[in-house]
Amino acid sequence: MEHPSERIVVHADLDCFFAAVEERDDPSLRGKPVVVGSDPKGGLGRGIVATCNYAARKFGVRSAMPISTAWRRCPRAVYLRPDFKRYSEASRRVMEILRSGADVLEPAGIDEAYLDLGSRRTFEAAREAARELQSRIRREEGLSCSFGAGPNKLVAKIASDHKKPGGLTVVIPSRVREFLDPKDAGALRGVGPKTRERLGELGCSTIATLRAIPEARLVSEFGKFGRFLWREARGLDDRPVDPVWEAKSNGREHTFEEDCGDMDEVRSTLAACVARVHRDLGRDGLWCRTLTVKVRYEGYETHSRQTTLRLATGRKDQLERAALELAEPFLSAGRRVRLVGFSASKLSPPEDLLPLEEPAGAPTVKRL
Repeated sequence: MEHPSERIVVHADLDCFFAAVEERDDPSLRGKPVVVGSDPKGGLGRGIVATCNYAARKFGVRSAMPISTAWRRCPRAVYLRPDFKRYSEASRRVMEILRSGADVLEPAGIDEAYLDLGSRRTFEAAREAARELQSRIRREEGLSCSFGAGPNKLVAKIASDHKKPGGLTVVIPSRVREFLDPKDAGALRGVGPKTRERLGELGCSTIATLRAIPEARLVSEFGKFGRFLWREARGLDDRPVDPVWEAKSNGREHTFEEDCGDMDEVRSTLAACVARVHRDLGRDGLWCRTLTVKVRYEGYETHSRQTTLRLATGRKDQLERAALELAEPFLSAGRRVRLVGFSASKLSPPEDLLPLEEPAGAPTVKRL
């Protein structure tokens, strides 16, 4: 049965991408739990998991988990440091395959992309096009990729996660609500742990229960974001597939449960923020030049400092060193800290790393 549609959007998501590239390039890893991330140091490492394969997930290992926790849950896994150059090369080839079958392609990271397939005119034709692309990626690159198709980017992305790994899920417009209703509300954009907790307090666990909450109530609870949630729960999303997508910045921050007077704890928390940004940039295959640190004292007084490096970098140690140097004037002020954060901007796609040199003189630092 044909289902004509003005918009047909497909989301392609490479399954466990970093780990999948490692298994492809080293067949001896197949069938073993593989964890890509920081050095676990026998359970004493302080980094995080960038990604892991499904064999490792059976032991409870997850992306963004502290590497020490991963080690405790699966000490026999194969632990590998990320090779972003190799991952970016594989990503580039996959994107070329996707581009060949799309009216418009929007890379959304190193391991995912949106495709506009409106010229196929029906979801049945789009399904066949996605199936062929999926087969080509497996045949030519030896990688598994899950696909989701829907009338917009929101539905397509949730659909691509519906049958992982290697799934293909098509949601026609007339069945959007039926598809979304049983999904956890956390599947929607912008619904993180804190929002999810607040929604739970409102008796909302699924997208169906979220949709039942009046828009006025959501706005009173969440402000403008409440109106956004109201639309998301109905599967509404007007964003176009944009071929000139570009990440502008990436940042992480942490608010202490109580204002913190222990500056060593503040420094370690800032380092954790840097590690999370480094992980995100690595996942998307990006480096950065401009680094910004934010510190909020008790009483909400907020300050920030910024520096721009001479060369873009993807090195965690360099990011952490710069962040701590930027933060030091604030941390030596003898005041309790409520919040600390780190962000990276002036992002650029991967390229061959030049030998890192310390520029003559100190970097230019701006106090904001």
